[in-house]
Amino acid sequence: MRYLLPVVFLIALAAMLMLRGYVHSEILADHRVRPPAPSDQVPQKILDGGPVIDVRDKADPKALTVPDRKLVLTFDDGPDPVWTPRVLDALKAHDAHAVFFITGTMASRYPDLVARMVREGHEIGLHTFNHPDLAFQSTDRIDWELSQNQLALAGAAGIRTSLFRPPYSSSSEALDNKSWPVAQYIGSHGYITVFNNTDSEDWKRPGAQAILDRATPPGTKGSIVLMHDSGGERSQTVAALERLLPQMKARGYTFANLTEALGAPSAHTPVTGTDLWKGKAFVAAVAVSENTTGVLVAGLAVIGVLVLARFGLMLLLSFAHARKVRRRTFRWGPPVTEPVTVLVPAYNEKECIENTVRSLMASDHPIEVVVIDDGSADGTADLVDAMGLPNVHVVRQVNSGKPEALNNGIRHARHDLIVMMDGDTVFEPSTVRELVQPFGDQRVGAVAGNAKVGNRDTLIGAWQHIEYVMGFNLDRRMYDVLRCMPTIPGAVGAFRREALERVGGMSEDTLAEDTDITMAMHRDGWHVVYAEKARAWTEAPESVQQLWSQRYRWSYGTMQAIWKHRRALVERGPSGRFGRVGLPLVSLFMVLAPLLAPLIDVFLLYGLVFGPTLKTIVAWLGVLAVQVVCAAYAFRLDGEKMIHLISLPLQQLLYRQLMYVVLLQSWITALTGGRLRWQKLRRTGTVEAPGAVPAPRRSDENRRPVG
Repeated sequence: MRYLLPVVFLIALAAMLMLRGYVHSEILADHRVRPPAPSDQVPQKILDGGPVIDVRDKADPKALTVPDRKLVLTFDDGPDPVWTPRVLDALKAHDAHAVFFITGTMASRYPDLVARMVREGHEIGLHTFNHPDLAFQSTDRIDWELSQNQLALAGAAGIRTSLFRPPYSSSSEALDNKSWPVAQYIGSHGYITVFNNTDSEDWKRPGAQAILDRATPPGTKGSIVLMHDSGGERSQTVAALERLLPQMKARGYTFANLTEALGAPSAHTPVTGTDLWKGKAFVAAVAVSENTTGVLVAGLAVIGVLVLARFGLMLLLSFAHARKVRRRTFRWGPPVTEPVTVLVPAYNEKECIENTVRSLMASDHPIEVVVIDDGSADGTADLVDAMGLPNVHVVRQVNSGKPEALNNGIRHARHDLIVMMDGDTVFEPSTVRELVQPFGDQRVGAVAGNAKVGNRDTLIGAWQHIEYVMGFNLDRRMYDVLRCMPTIPGAVGAFRREALERVGGMSEDTLAEDTDITMAMHRDGWHVVYAEKARAWTEAPESVQQLWSQRYRWSYGTMQAIWKHRRALVERGPSGRFGRVGLPLVSLFMVLAPLLAPLIDVFLLYGLVFGPTLKTIVAWLGVLAVQVVCAAYAFRLDGEKMIHLISLPLQQLLYRQLMYVVLLQSWITALTGGRLRWQKLRRTGTVEAPGAVPAPRRSDENRRPVG
């Protein structure tokens, strides 16, 4: 059940995008137009007859004409949200009726306009669903075009029609050996095919006067006039229509529906029962699809701005941070040489704990180590005791969770500066020394170190390595300059005892106790800074399942912390500053941006499938190029090898989607009031600090996975 809601959401999103492509003629679109063919197989009376072809009786095909002083205005390709209302307004002003040959793609998107046409007495005809040249199509495709066109009409106006006009058609005398069989086949299904004998050629946009001249029949001759209310900019058509209607009325013409002009029964038949509900369901689904796409496009614009803003801030402020810390005159204050207590909370860490403690023993700064065994069942505490190392103490407690383990460690700490790390992390000899130097500034209450991925030899490890260097550490430089560091990483952080005591120690209120304590430090007025040279090597998850569990907890915990400290938005002093600078940035860049970031790839996929393919690829590559620049700069600042950036494009395509689903699940958990429990990750104990002497490995006998 844990994946059900995110999966259902993603399936629904994919369905909405597919439906959008469907109704925008981006699926099955066929823009081929057949050249003229011989017409020797077309009956002469059809070629010489009127523009209305009735071949419902195959043995006796008829070509009908419109009586004198009758003008049947027809409009193709609509409805259009801009031009169709203006055409309808002009017709209404002159009490005139017309025939609208609608496409299914437009009718399903603008059903209210179709309903208005019928309500105001106009007649509707089919113009296919996707507007293909039917001479190129199979009978199955023709049936589909007609049925889907009728489905959209039923959903929009509750009717079906017996009038039809083929796309790319003109007059009946243009029928040939390719188009005549199509007219016969459609007639066998009960349709009357309507051509024209007066073409306004408004699609050429020759000017309102030229359109008016071409739409005016000679003398008193009855006529079917072809115009368009969609398919492009139609202001000339509207202008010509507004002049044509009064002029032809003055000449004694009436503007009737086709069946009215021919004295025939209405072409409309009410739709009821299942067919009606199918049509309404289809139109409703299209409306949801259109609205969903509109939201996604807005989201894409937002994420575009956020991505560019974040990368711009990261580059600018990281550059400023690098200049500051590299100035020869830069000092936090007097060198910090006093002893430090290092707290190592451990729960079932037998694979890692020896490497962790050994790395601390190599520290070039005076330390004591307190390992807090949080009810381990794998002998973690016994392993530390058996090492017999000086200044290493083991505190045992029943399993109470990491925050309580850290608070217990604080109570046992002998020194006023306290370093916290994870039981799967190793320090370099200089890490503790570099980590505590900022405490030379008495305003500093906490320091974030530089957490790095140690097991980067797998693809998923390499992706996390890129994320740590570009996402986390470059972010920390930015937040350091802005004085709103959101998180002291659990793998490598340091605190003043006084600061910890003033905020009440580590809290169990959230699943991201490191983010929670950091925000509490800001609100209490302490400075929280970043020590980039305090490097720690941590073991990142090595499977998708473990990564999912870790990031799910991080994402949900971050949301909890933001909500917990939301009052900072309206408070004064340091708390208010953090609330109005830090909380919005964290919310935008750590919650909203990751949630929206996959839209970049969603529209990449959409553009590849539905077009425009080239522009889509160029836009995506442009975003990737910005990310590559930021990543390369971050790697340069951290002294990392650029070779790992080879996997960056693949990371953006795959890894980001996983993070999206994780964040989505976190949102669902938060909105539904769910409670996420802490999930222990399996460790291998393979991470060691660069240059460290590998520890002797125990036999794998009796080893078991850690829960």
